[in-house]
Amino acid sequence: MTKTDSQIQHDVLAELAWEPSVDAAAIGVEVHEGIVTLAGHVESFNAKWEAERAAQRVSGVKALAIEIDVKLPDSNTRTDADIARSAENVIEWMTYLPKDAVKVLVENGWITLSGQVDWAFQKEGAESGVRSLMGVTGVSDQIVLKAKVAMSAVKDDIETALQRRAHAAARDITVAIDGSDVTLAGTVHSWSERSLARRTAWSTPGVQRVIDHMVVTD
Repeated sequence: MTKTDSQIQHDVLAELAWEPSVDAAAIGVEVHEGIVTLAGHVESFNAKWEAERAAQRVSGVKALAIEIDVKLPDSNTRTDADIARSAENVIEWMTYLPKDAVKVLVENGWITLSGQVDWAFQKEGAESGVRSLMGVTGVSDQIVLKAKVAMSAVKDDIETALQRRAHAAARDITVAIDGSDVTLAGTVHSWSERSLARRTAWSTPGVQRVIDHMVVTD
């Protein structure tokens, strides 16, 4: 049964309240035709990120518009140089990242990561590692993945993995390959299925970009 906008709004508000890292009272939720808008002010970028993830977990959410501002408390304000040093230290301590593979740029508290790694989990780990640092107002992940295998075999690998992980949902997802780019299209029944399909594609060696044309339906 398709949820109404008011039901989705109620569920998103409940999910935000359930998430311990989010001050739900600071975030407003509006819903129109399944598209959720989150607005308000939070005291850390990680809180903003967790709010987005919480909304995505709710079934019936078709898309998100984020209008949340990060307003750091005075006690959390740091110089860009301080943030850059902390981010570089965190990345250096990650044993699964090759030395000097990831570069850090900080401007007005916003971290930009660049470089090349072999696997999607390395790319995700680098972003996750710096996201919670004090003083961070945002993170742009521009890390790219090195091609490792012939892309002719990737389509079958992804479709097999989708069937293994997403079960029935995999039947409604199509996979197209263009060079090292993967395009996912079709329908899924929840944001979590959509996220699973994207992660499956990113987990495939050789994939450099995932283009998401999937539509969430009830």
